[in-house]
Amino acid sequence: MKWTAAKLKAFKGEKKITMVTAYDALTASLVDDVGVPAILVGDSLGMTVLGYETTLPVSMDEMLHHTSAVSRGVQNALVIADMPFMSYQPSLAMGLENAGRFLKEAHADAVKVEGGAMRAELIDSLVKNGIPVLGHIGLTPQSVKEMGYKVQGKTSEQARKLMDDAMAVEQAGAFAIVLECVPPELGEMISSALSIPTIGIGAGVGCDGQVLVFTDLLGISNKPVPKFVKKYAHLNGIIAEALTAYKNEVEGGTFPDDEHTY
Repeated sequence: MKWTAAKLKAFKGEKKITMVTAYDALTASLVDDVGVPAILVGDSLGMTVLGYETTLPVSMDEMLHHTSAVSRGVQNALVIADMPFMSYQPSLAMGLENAGRFLKEAHADAVKVEGGAMRAELIDSLVKNGIPVLGHIGLTPQSVKEMGYKVQGKTSEQARKLMDDAMAVEQAGAFAIVLECVPPELGEMISSALSIPTIGIGAGVGCDGQVLVFTDLLGISNKPVPKFVKKYAHLNGIIAEALTAYKNEVEGGTFPDDEHTY
């Protein structure tokens, strides 16, 4: 079954929604094969794949390249492309054009934009032009220079603003919304108030679904990870052992042996 934005939206209240980030055809196919309904091609690839310190340097060309690869590796999952920094902020026209490129050139099924009420006009424009939108509020990494990496919505004033942002994103037509790094009580309150699914990342179990980064949940990276990350495997050590064994056999002249020679 091919997942669509409409199907994912209708899933609210039926079952918790799993979302995973992926950045190439191989990892996307692994995620798709186990039945994960949604894959986010996150601009987090700037840090996990491309070696940047933040998501800010990631370009449209880089996002289109990786989204295309993910789309080629997927049969059923909904592919959501993250719109990178300054690909939609300057104007509605630019946002519409770049979002359209993700669907036309990279074969994405939807796009994600960061921001609440301030993005309502953009979200409305995209949806009216046939482009499904995943919203994103709370900690928004493209605003790291202004807000830093810290929990959002801890005060009553901040919590009210985030609730207003969530309602504005829903009313603008988004099919779901990511809640990042907010107190679990607030995550549950927003989830209960909305008719669209919430996808939490560091926002508690009360959300309608959860998203984690592929390399984080598999323990591939040796870099520190946020508190909300659970490592379901520790592949970094396994990979290091395999590479070391290969290196030792090559240096020792035992690979390739007869079994691995034509």
